[in-house]
Amino acid sequence: MSDYLVIVESPAKAKTIERYLGKKYKVKASMGHVRDLPKSQMGVDIDHEYQPKYITIRGKGPVLKELKTAAKKAKKIYLAADPDREGEAIAWHLAHSLDVDIHSDCRVVFNEITKDAIKESFKTPRPINMNLVDAQQARRVLDRLVGYNISPLLWKKVKKGLSAGRVQSVAVRMIIDREKEIKDFEPEEYWTIKADFVKGRDQFEASFYSINGERKELRSEEDVKNVVGSINGNDFEITAVSKKERKRNPAAPFTTSSLQQEAARKLNFRARKTMMLAQQLYEGIELGSEGTVGLITYMRTDSTRISDVAKAEAAGYIQAAYGKEYHQETERKEKKQSNAQDAHEAVRPTSTLRDPNSVKDFLSRDQFRLYKLIWERFVASQMAPAVMDTMSVDLRNGEVIFRATGSKVKFPGFMKVYVEGSDDTVEEKENMLPDLKEGDKVIGKDIEPKQHFTQPPPRYTEARLVKTLEELGIGRPSTYAPTLDTIQKRGYVALENKRFIPTELGEIVLELVLEFFPDILDVEFTAKMEQEFDSVEEGKVEWIKVIDQFYHKFEIHLEKAEAEMEKVEIKDEPAGEDCENCGSPMVFKMGRYGKFMACSNFPDCRNTKPIVKEIGVKCPNCKEGNIIERKSKKRRIFYGCDRYPSCEFISWDKPLPRSCPKCEGTLVEKKLKKGIQVQCMQCDYKEAPQS
Repeated sequence: MSDYLVIVESPAKAKTIERYLGKKYKVKASMGHVRDLPKSQMGVDIDHEYQPKYITIRGKGPVLKELKTAAKKAKKIYLAADPDREGEAIAWHLAHSLDVDIHSDCRVVFNEITKDAIKESFKTPRPINMNLVDAQQARRVLDRLVGYNISPLLWKKVKKGLSAGRVQSVAVRMIIDREKEIKDFEPEEYWTIKADFVKGRDQFEASFYSINGERKELRSEEDVKNVVGSINGNDFEITAVSKKERKRNPAAPFTTSSLQQEAARKLNFRARKTMMLAQQLYEGIELGSEGTVGLITYMRTDSTRISDVAKAEAAGYIQAAYGKEYHQETERKEKKQSNAQDAHEAVRPTSTLRDPNSVKDFLSRDQFRLYKLIWERFVASQMAPAVMDTMSVDLRNGEVIFRATGSKVKFPGFMKVYVEGSDDTVEEKENMLPDLKEGDKVIGKDIEPKQHFTQPPPRYTEARLVKTLEELGIGRPSTYAPTLDTIQKRGYVALENKRFIPTELGEIVLELVLEFFPDILDVEFTAKMEQEFDSVEEGKVEWIKVIDQFYHKFEIHLEKAEAEMEKVEIKDEPAGEDCENCGSPMVFKMGRYGKFMACSNFPDCRNTKPIVKEIGVKCPNCKEGNIIERKSKKRRIFYGCDRYPSCEFISWDKPLPRSCPKCEGTLVEKKLKKGIQVQCMQCDYKEAPQS
């Protein structure tokens, strides 16, 4: 018989921890929550201070029975769920189910699953923190009051299967608002003038900067003509040379949000996949003779804080691997976000000494890629700044000045290990100018004016949406991935070319919720609710007061919506063709991902097919069919012949209506990381990339 019973959430975590604790400890898994609100009803007693009615989750009976049997045999029970609100709530539910005194030292928390961290945590067990539990209860109850009141209304007024929630509704609104911005956007014309300059054998590029001593924005071709007309000949004089040394600091270690963003940018991972892989790395990986080891710290955090032990180990590694000059000696102060809870450390490797290549053979390809990203980001964060030599040169011809800028890495510092990605800008490249001095004469040639138009704001990628939600104080680290998942599953938005677009259904639901429940969709209100939950966690306010304050106003909106919300009838539209199976007219229906074609004789005939979008290109394979745009099961766009399966032509790249000038083959648009390139499917012909 074991003296002590330890309960964690997952079997992988249980296996790792049991090996560290020894024979006196039996570690079992609860498989997450054992109690929750019922799915079949509201489960919140509004008349009695919003008390939740918890029940054992369906299917958890055998797990709970096994835990109760083990609990009876143990001298003491430790509840070691994750170190956050959700984990505290799981521990509280387990204490209730197993008759454990919540005021006893039964709760054990750790930020990493390593031998030292586990053993240390068991030296300082504590009572269950009811402030943390109440903060989680407040969120759960409030979301239940919103979801289980608005969702049935949407079922009655629109269609079954719809839902509304605080964070998900705001996320959908942001996507729809961005789409409106794009549609309403009016591009503005602007021009640039670039030129090549020659001094001896050296050649470099500069851009128009000013005229008559003033910065001049080029808004029209007339502006360009005035500048070019003021240039007298090809001789330019260097009138100013500025040389500076610039330091560039590394990015802070990962938070949940920045991890999801960078994994999307560099690894092309969806938020859900990133969190699944991070969970595996946290809970433990079998490392041969070393046994099961947790490779990273807890992955749900909004803090960039690092322990002194981790800093010291990183310092030793950096100095040994790269040299003393590469280590950041002085403490770098990271800017803390105003809404960050700072409950535990940043996401980092549990040991810097366990470099990615040393564990590569034990990890799947994706586990390795994510671990490498986390390891490199952390190590770089502890390294010295990069030092850049920058140079700026002004070139004058009459009253016209061109300016050239260049930079060169003088000392790579942290850049030797890792450079943060970006959604918006091209990564910095070296571009050193030749040795130029004031008074030098240079020759200007190939002066090239170029017309541009301002671009609308970009659609949200998963990474960009997570970043914006975090900046606005909406949601918390544990909510981002499930929120993005939910709004797609409900069919309110879809991913197209890795960017969110709203569906017609999403727009209909948003319009109704916005009319009758404006607070639910108000960004400031939603962020304020998160602050209220934080106040509950800090013990500054009772959770029941937070819910009561919200519900009194919400109830008025609810009564108004029940009485005044009109039924939205999404009528089937004639598709203009007959069903090939039964001859009945086909109609356009509204589905999860927008409209599709279906037989009007449903349910007797269940024929459905996607709405075909022709792109105006003949099939290069069979020469008879037309190329149409299709979507894979994962919503990725591809192109194929409309005579499929007779003709099996498919392409991920969009075919163009013009032929290759070199071989008469089919040209396609190839998507690059930063733009589009036209190239031939048959030969090596390529055109210059377009941004």
